[in-house]
Amino acid sequence: MIEVAAAIIENEHGQILIVRRKKGKVQEGLWEFPGGKIENNETIKECLERELQEEMNIQIQPYESFGINDHYYGSTHIRLYAHKAKFVNGELVLVDHDQCEWVYSKDLGEYEFAPADVKFVKKLIGNSLEAMD
Repeated sequence: MIEVAAAIIENEHGQILIVRRKKGKVQEGLWEFPGGKIENNETIKECLERELQEEMNIQIQPYESFGINDHYYGSTHIRLYAHKAKFVNGELVLVDHDQCEWVYSKDLGEYEFAPADVKFVKKLIGNSLEAMD
């Protein structure tokens, strides 16, 4: 099993950061919440802070678990830990991705997400619809 952390990063406008995997990468062309593999003896928070600094040149502050999703890509078992986080600072620089966008939760359904992230997309869309009631 591969343990991976994903950050659901909110900006001051309530938008969420999503990124698209670039050509040549596994899941190329699909959108996802940024993050990466959890290293040995690393907490989810530490992983997200490190990955976002390394891969996107930004600092975030993870503050709350948003859930866990077990997903199988063929015989590869991924356990994805999602955490809500606040954007702290930094100028976005993409390494493993070719595009990024700040999107309101209600608009996430307009993007094609990597299968492991879909559970969290649905949860965010549901939460935004409830907030509108």
